[in-house]
Amino acid sequence: MTVLVILGLLAILAAFIQTRPGEFSVSRSATIGAPPAKVFPNVNELQKWEAWSPWAKLDPDCKTTFEGPAAGTGAVMRWDGNNKVGKGSMTVTDSRPSELVRFRLDFLKPFKGTNTAEFTFRPESNGTFVNWSMKGTNNFVGKAMSLVMNCEKMVGPQFEKGLAQLKAVSETK
Repeated sequence: MTVLVILGLLAILAAFIQTRPGEFSVSRSATIGAPPAKVFPNVNELQKWEAWSPWAKLDPDCKTTFEGPAAGTGAVMRWDGNNKVGKGSMTVTDSRPSELVRFRLDFLKPFKGTNTAEFTFRPESNGTFVNWSMKGTNNFVGKAMSLVMNCEKMVGPQFEKGLAQLKAVSETK
């Protein structure tokens, strides 16, 4: 009888997990007091991320390598760090000067997953409006993890830190 109750509860839990959202997205924005032509290279040239990325500060010993062109479509950054930054790669899949940089993010550790991230840049009278977003899909494990981990609360504050640091780097003379 106990086994049947446990199996029934597991079936209910599995059914509930299946009702969780199949997709997620996180987005943050900031206005940076510099023209798009000055802000854009700090995102498009992956080796410049060290100066502003919120994850660079979480593991100063992270091993980072670069492949392909120095900037733009085809540029790749790979990282292998502690449990705060994990292991994975980022590949620029679309780059339009002073408008857009889109990435494919492949996470290997602590969890495998592939997401899309992008930065959009829009000129404004007082500088550049920058939007940083990430979206992806949740498989069954991702849906189960969403019961205890909130992607918006985990990643959103990191995006805010990153945008503040990108602002500081971009506004420097």
